[in-house]
Amino acid sequence: MDIIYLHQYFNTPSMQGSTRSYEMARRLVRRGHRVRMITSWREAGGKRDWSITHEDGIEVHWLPVPYDNSMGYRQRLQAFFRFAWHAGRRASRLPGDVLLATSTPLTIALPAVYASRSRDMPMVFEVRDLWPEMPIAIGALRHPLSIFLARRLERFAYYHAERVVALSPGMRDGVIETGYPPSQITVIPNSCDLELFAPDPSAGERFRALHPELGDDPFLLYAGTLGRVNGVEYLVHLAHALRKRRTRFKCVIIGAGSEARALHEIAMRLGVLDDNLFLYPPRTKQEIVDAFAAADMAASCFIDLPEMEKNSANKFFDALASGTPVAINYGGWQADLLNETGAGLVLSRDPVVAAGQLDDWFGDAEQHAGAGEAALTLARSRFSRDRLAEELEAVLQEAAHDSRVIA
Repeated sequence: MDIIYLHQYFNTPSMQGSTRSYEMARRLVRRGHRVRMITSWREAGGKRDWSITHEDGIEVHWLPVPYDNSMGYRQRLQAFFRFAWHAGRRASRLPGDVLLATSTPLTIALPAVYASRSRDMPMVFEVRDLWPEMPIAIGALRHPLSIFLARRLERFAYYHAERVVALSPGMRDGVIETGYPPSQITVIPNSCDLELFAPDPSAGERFRALHPELGDDPFLLYAGTLGRVNGVEYLVHLAHALRKRRTRFKCVIIGAGSEARALHEIAMRLGVLDDNLFLYPPRTKQEIVDAFAAADMAASCFIDLPEMEKNSANKFFDALASGTPVAINYGGWQADLLNETGAGLVLSRDPVVAAGQLDDWFGDAEQHAGAGEAALTLARSRFSRDRLAEELEAVLQEAAHDSRVIA
């Protein structure tokens, strides 16, 4: 198949952020398909027009559209619509058998539908977040007209999709609530890159050698975005509670985002910065592998928002792939997985109570070792990226086939 793949925030392993689209696309190429990725180049300055590179067989079309997490809501919207306008024109000029568009942002539906109709090729829409449910829940969308238009855009995207891919059962249910046929929805969650996180005894040693301040103490790793919805302040208060308990356990936070400065200030005020809590700048995907190898537990956290329980957090699956036990502070399907398999721990939202949970948990060496094995077993049996890429390939082939039959 010739696949046109639209993802505004595509990353390669040498870049910061999620690499799901890259990993899926390169596996599709490996299975004999041609993939053209339409994406944005987010760095400010330099490039002014489209450029093309080839990344592991993927033909990547880059449009310069500066973007970072510190931007205000209006600036983000401008970036979304600028990309949508130019990406639609670009994609409509490329031949393809099927078009795959992945959110966020939901505005990706505009160029996807335009190109799909222009080229008379079916569209598969991948839902990474229930948008606009999330912006409404956190108050980013408040005006009734904005909410109305956002909901219309959501339904517009689903209405024109031959198939929908949802990243979690909760997201699937949200799509069904809009009236979309359940039989045309496939759940393909974020996945575990067992190749990238293959066991390497020297990986953890490399990370600790770079950070002698950690010593040989056990630590909890958070590697991801430091945005408002992520609620990483929780980990700063957790470090404070652990310090009061005089435990050797440390917290390591790697990332960047709008809350980075606030986290630094809170950590300084509580006296935990560079004591039992360490803040490091973002690392590439390759470098993050070493951090997971060194960590004794990996954390995924969010603010207390029921809508976030439908999320499919990349860091959760990276932890499983590395055989690292996972700690989360929210409920939902990921909490159910941990409770069912013993691959980690569901923490209380009260950092003081959570500190006690961690103390008790790490006091049981057998439980800790078993959790690491359970995490890796879960990664291999249910979330292997190779297997999930095959499922995505099947969805794309069904969409392309059904479209030809109807035509």
